[in-house]
Amino acid sequence: MDKAPSLIVCEHCDTVYRRQPLARGQVARCTVCDAVLERHQWLSVDGQFALALTGLIVFVIANVSPIVTLSLSGMQADTTLWGAVIAMWNDDAQVVSVLTALTLFFFPLAQILMHGWVLWFARNGRRAPGFRAAMSALVRVKPWSMIEVFMLGVLVAVVKAHAYFDVAPGAGIWAFGVLTVLVTVFASHDPRNLWDATTEARP
Repeated sequence: MDKAPSLIVCEHCDTVYRRQPLARGQVARCTVCDAVLERHQWLSVDGQFALALTGLIVFVIANVSPIVTLSLSGMQADTTLWGAVIAMWNDDAQVVSVLTALTLFFFPLAQILMHGWVLWFARNGRRAPGFRAAMSALVRVKPWSMIEVFMLGVLVAVVKAHAYFDVAPGAGIWAFGVLTVLVTVFASHDPRNLWDATTEARP
């Protein structure tokens, strides 16, 4: 890719194409296997870095704030994501607890931090230390970040719980909602364009 930046290779079937400029909203697909080759990048590197930083701040708020507050006969109870993870662990649902922690905390956090790391250096046109490993890890971690699935599950649970309790959404659920939007925006950008936007640091 460094020697022939005008070419792009399908990562699924290895078909080689000449890169064409894309208009906003356009997606280049492989004519052989229909895999996505490239997406139009409508945010600059600085914009992507700002998005990653915003995502990190919202992620912290989402994990330290209560998701919902349940009220019944004057008694109230609320919980955070980690409170729910610990409760599942104590209820002998260790597998579900670990999967929840991985897909809703560790994998999304790793995705945000790695993206921020490579973008921090990419703002100056340089490749971050460990750039290749970080880019490879981003591709592998992305499918395991399931914030959107969590939000859908929470909404369904809140609707059902409302029949028995007074349910008040907490700051955590609003933060997760914003995080879902940010994750969707992240998904619309292909981090592979950073290979072309950066150069290897000289020793």
